[in-house]
Amino acid sequence: MNANAGAATEQGELRGRRVLIVEDESMVIMLMEDFLVELGCEIAAVASRLKEAHDKASALTFDLAVLDVNLNGEQTFALARGLLAAGRAIVFSTGYGASTLPHELRHVPILQKPFQQEDLERALRAALALRAAAAPQREAEPQS
Repeated sequence: MNANAGAATEQGELRGRRVLIVEDESMVIMLMEDFLVELGCEIAAVASRLKEAHDKASALTFDLAVLDVNLNGEQTFALARGLLAAGRAIVFSTGYGASTLPHELRHVPILQKPFQQEDLERALRAALALRAAAAPQREAEPQS
């Protein structure tokens, strides 16, 4: 990869980004996979159960995660907190809205269901921008 391509990737380019999908609805998974491939992303993995999502999130390499807020009746907020603490970019996927999120997670981009490809793209770019903005803060924090 040349230097310009690396710079574009760092500035929110989606092409080549690996995405973890955490979703329990098969139709939403298929739609999201199609949209992500069209955007040039790679599917790192799909998880439809919370334990599976935790396992894959800790074992796989990925750039972004799209988390359904309500996964078979279990909320993904603890997973989201862990991913954010590890410096991962995340997007919440929900049919409800930001008011259903815990206060400390309301800054996370939301992909409102039902969604179009442009909505997914906008949310992914916003998540990457948030991660990039948080990176200098994480580096400045004292290590324990």
